[in-house]
Amino acid sequence: MTSISSADNSVEAPSTPTINAQQVAQNIKDIARRIREESARMRETVKVIRESGAIEELTDAVREATMAARDTSREISETARELKERGVIRDTATAVDETARTAIETAQTVNAISGEARQAAPETAAAIAKASETAKERARAAAEKTKEVARQTSVKAKRRLKKGEKKWNT
Repeated sequence: MTSISSADNSVEAPSTPTINAQQVAQNIKDIARRIREESARMRETVKVIRESGAIEELTDAVREATMAARDTSREISETARELKERGVIRDTATAVDETARTAIETAQTVNAISGEARQAAPETAAAIAKASETAKERARAAAEKTKEVARQTSVKAKRRLKKGEKKWNT
């Protein structure tokens, strides 16, 4: 370390390795040479890529993919719009609801028949009651399954419609 003193106190300054002017000039020349070499290498790489057709091929592939995505999006949107306009989803939900109501009515009818049969023929009442109960349970289960399937179908269709609308609104 080098010692620097002032009038009242002394301070020690850190010493740095000294680089002479020739070393600095040589470092700058080395850097310039590396820049030229890398520039030439970069030019050659760009030339090879351009001549190979890779840039054109990549551009074509991106264009084709973009067009395919656009066409698919349009088809989905058109299909969703047609389904909505034709009322397919509403009609399907209505049919499912009617089927469930009919199944319940059938179960009630079978129950009434069972009651009448019990009064008319007490010996077979137990067998009919059992058959009636089984039929009722099956009808109720079918009605519930039908309602659930209709609900799921409706939810999925609404999501698809919303997705299609969002794509075209953005």
